[in-house]
Amino acid sequence: MMKAFSAYYYLLVGLLPLVIKNPSVSNVQEQVGTPNIIIIFMDDMGYGDPECYGGFPYQTPQINALAAEGMRFTSYYSAQAVCSASRAGLLTGCYPNRIGLHGALFPSSVIALNNDEETIAELLKQKGYATGMAGKWHLGQKEPFLPLQNGFDEYFGLPYSNDMWPVDFDGKPANEQHNKFQLPALPLIEGNKKIKEIKTLEDQAQLTSLYTQRAVDFIKKNKAKPFFFYLAHSMPHVPIAASEKFKGKSKAGLFGDVMEEIDWSVGEVMKALNENNLSNNTLVIFTSDNGPWLNYGNHAGSSGGFREGKGTAWEGGMRVPCIMRWKNKIIPGSICNSLVTALDILPTLVSVSQGNKPVKKIDGINILPLLLQQSGANPRDEFVYYYDTNNLKAVRKRNWKLVFPHITNTYKKTLPGKDGWPGKLVTDTVKLALYDLAKDPGETLDRKEMNPEVVAELTAIADKYRDELGDDLTQKKGTAVRPAAKVQ
Repeated sequence: MMKAFSAYYYLLVGLLPLVIKNPSVSNVQEQVGTPNIIIIFMDDMGYGDPECYGGFPYQTPQINALAAEGMRFTSYYSAQAVCSASRAGLLTGCYPNRIGLHGALFPSSVIALNNDEETIAELLKQKGYATGMAGKWHLGQKEPFLPLQNGFDEYFGLPYSNDMWPVDFDGKPANEQHNKFQLPALPLIEGNKKIKEIKTLEDQAQLTSLYTQRAVDFIKKNKAKPFFFYLAHSMPHVPIAASEKFKGKSKAGLFGDVMEEIDWSVGEVMKALNENNLSNNTLVIFTSDNGPWLNYGNHAGSSGGFREGKGTAWEGGMRVPCIMRWKNKIIPGSICNSLVTALDILPTLVSVSQGNKPVKKIDGINILPLLLQQSGANPRDEFVYYYDTNNLKAVRKRNWKLVFPHITNTYKKTLPGKDGWPGKLVTDTVKLALYDLAKDPGETLDRKEMNPEVVAELTAIADKYRDELGDDLTQKKGTAVRPAAKVQ
């Protein structure tokens, strides 16, 4: 009965945007004030993983409540379909290749986020915000490039992905074959220093709770002044693990247990805001770095019917869940179908905090008019899909997506793995194709022959980005690429 009621309720709140609109706003800044800001950033959570996006058979009532009280985005994109690049895009508002970053940084990587780039934390700190972070950083593992050197007052978490450790897929110490990258022990960092090592899956199972407690403590400690907290969970990136209080409780396997523990974490953050009378003046953003790592089978999530997943320029790799809740500003239960990206978070937060814009050029666009549902608001109508070192694989304009010839990972030609073990990773050759995402979100029907004028329009847009940011596929260098930091 509760399930039926829940479905009916979300149908109703999904219809609210069709009948309720904010009044026209003559002065946006007068309406928004200066809110506290929390970003809850998931790792490898697919579009179809939260219950309010179709996830099942587990339950995510706290995330559902966030959507019911805020705005749910249906066309929100990560900056790139892989860890480090996507985080760089979120925190700087730049396409990752603009700032010299790509892929996923390893413990041995010789590049990092350049300290000259301005992050969300640095810009908010200029406005007097307390800034804190817990969780996965993945933008430089050595001290000069950790969060405290990038605008955060405090940091607790892992410097990179939780699978970058000398442990095999079954949780046992890896042999030489499975530790080909010579990965060191996984460090847990407080501030700039390692305080312990994460050695077992049981250690990993504590991460969600540890990160959550840091977020709650930060909220309590900074309730008297504006604050920004970045909660970057390590889950549900493999290896997944749930604490004892959630293990086996979802009746939907380990992935379901992990999802329900993540949901609990969201609830604890909202509880802390409520108990400290901060709920009405806090903008909460819940989203993911990229789509699901599908070749891990039952330890991976769902792309919600979109094509492919993490590590691809298809919709399943880059279109991810995003919910924003801001009481008395965002209409409860509203839905945004407009094109929005992770790049747009930074300029939006600068706007709501009345802060200074970054000195250097960024690619993000202020989406505050969308949050306030201003009539006619449509700040972004194009986006480019980069992946690999610097390959421009697709471009979107309005509802059209033009995909360029390239080699891609695919999860469609082989069975996935099971119980923590990956399936075989294979590739596919992609030809030039045009898709109408409004009618064909699964990218199945090529419409280029019927719409040559659209192909020409999107090709011209792609060429503009190639000239500026480069493109290895067409051997363009790019005129506006800034260097990443070099790690000594």
